[in-house]
Amino acid sequence: MGDHVDERVFTRQDRTLFREKTARCLDALAMMLADGQFEISEPRLGLEIELNLVDDACDPAMANEAALDAIADPAFQTELGQFNIEINVEPRPLAGRSVTDLEHSLRASLNAADAKARGAGCGLAMIGMLPTLDEHHFTGAWLSADPRYDLLSQQILAARGEDIELRLDGPALGGGFGDGAARETLDIVCDTILPEAACTSVQLHLQVDPAEFAAYWNSAQAIAGVQVALAANSPFFAGKALWHETRIPLFEQATDTRSVELKNQRVRPRVWFGERWVTSIFDLFEENSRYFPALLPVTTDEDPFAVLARGGAPALAELRMHNGTVYRWNRPIYDGKGDRYHLRLENRVLPAGPSIVDVLADAAFYYGLVHALAQADRPLWTQMTFDAAEENLHSAARDGIESRLYWPEVGWIGPRELVLRRLLALAAEGLDGYGVDPAERDRYLGVIEQRCLTGRNGAVWQRENVAARERAGETRSQALHGMLADYLEHMHAGAPVHTWEL
Repeated sequence: MGDHVDERVFTRQDRTLFREKTARCLDALAMMLADGQFEISEPRLGLEIELNLVDDACDPAMANEAALDAIADPAFQTELGQFNIEINVEPRPLAGRSVTDLEHSLRASLNAADAKARGAGCGLAMIGMLPTLDEHHFTGAWLSADPRYDLLSQQILAARGEDIELRLDGPALGGGFGDGAARETLDIVCDTILPEAACTSVQLHLQVDPAEFAAYWNSAQAIAGVQVALAANSPFFAGKALWHETRIPLFEQATDTRSVELKNQRVRPRVWFGERWVTSIFDLFEENSRYFPALLPVTTDEDPFAVLARGGAPALAELRMHNGTVYRWNRPIYDGKGDRYHLRLENRVLPAGPSIVDVLADAAFYYGLVHALAQADRPLWTQMTFDAAEENLHSAARDGIESRLYWPEVGWIGPRELVLRRLLALAAEGLDGYGVDPAERDRYLGVIEQRCLTGRNGAVWQRENVAARERAGETRSQALHGMLADYLEHMHAGAPVHTWEL
């Protein structure tokens, strides 16, 4: 979620000063971009995985402090809900057999953390949305202890001026959105942002040359729908069967600072796809500063220009704090340490899980494809509208691997056919460009290929499992708990989801 913030009350003067400091940080960033002194290293794979905590009955466990004390590893940190933790993976080069090395390392870390957490009465669940969460888990008592989370919840609700409404409908387990298909409907009101904690994701980081950042960001935006369609793993929320990747619309609604009237005025949402292709990373930081009021207006004494004059790397703390409360699906990141600073692209569209090999297959596909598209002679984003890319994201979230997406020179096409016919080869080309070992490239892209051929990702497996249990006479609650128990068994076994039995 970001940097620690002490509990406090923000004044009008705090907000004015924060705006001024953010503007000064933005001016400093513009000068830094013009000077061209950003660190540019070899391509590195970096990721964060958000996890849920569950008890022996597969209910959410309000135990992240106890779990972290037991795990005792600085790579694991708190998240918004007391049933969440996160693992941060140190960046490593993409070349060679680095992804396989990461798979082995991640598996060892998560297995060790799960064993230690069980000593504190809970286990780890790597899943896009915990299907056993219900409305009674969304009270303030379930917020993590760090004051930042309660402050953020208060600020979002204050900006809205009213409680948060969550409204969504989805197809019946055996049907689609066509005529006669029964829909399950979500319609609840919350007085905290805790539903956001239900949305657990994998965040992929890529350090990028500032001169190439726009090409990489535009490419990532263009393929967001494809990523979500392939990896959907969040079909249940509050006992309802909703979108295949319910995490996308729920996150958009749970952190929405706009009242109905502001939505009608087309004020921009806090969880934002964006509205145009960009020509520079500066465009993204500038839009964030121009369009969104501060949620956490915490200021520092740093003068970024004075730091630059000394040859140091300014923290740009106000710009970073503000940037961290605008939830773009592909977010620009500035980071500095000592006298060095760099820029990263953070990809946030993927759900957690189902298995480690699935997560890394999704990562390999993303890194390879975004690199190939960013380096293409004729950029993809010059051939499709920005609105088409955004519509692809929501179509994929709604209907998953069987959705229909728009693609240049093809028109409307299913993601399975699109990936098999066109995108796998591009992803392979991009991984070759990064120097990834050919056997490793084929192994992880082979997981993506089989997912397309079988039509089974995490969301499909979850829906089929619950539907089978309900046909056998189980209630929805029994089916969700039973499905999650099966899911966790498969998750720990480690095979990719397309091979899982019901």
